Amino acid sequence: DVALGANPKGHKKQEGVEKTPEGEYTLDYKKEDSSFYRAMHVSYPNEVDIANAEMKGVSPGGFIMVHGQRNWLGWLAPIAQRFNWTNGCIALTNSEMDEFMELVNVGTKIQIEW
Repeated sequence: DVALGANPKGHKKQEGVEKTPEGEYTLDYKKEDSSFYRAMHVSYPNEVDIANAEMKGVSPGGFIMVHGQRNWLGWLAPIAQRFNWTNGCIALTNSEMDEFMELVNVGTKIQIEW
């Protein structure tokens, strides 16, 4: 099960809209010490995202991750995963995140589409 931003339809164009960015990005570093169970950073915003946001006079946002569940969720994690609950990140179950971190290398290109 994959959870996205709470307002997932449409490409993220600015900070604070709870959308998951769409397009081609790179998974550019791993983060083991976060408030979520393991994480890998998505290279949003890219140059096009930054240019589009600058034209509109807004911040594109950033710090988009593929991550597991919130560390404190415990038994509620499977219930939370049924909803799009992130601020724009891509959330996996913790077991899926373990597999993801094992199989996917830093530098991997990803295509995010709705």
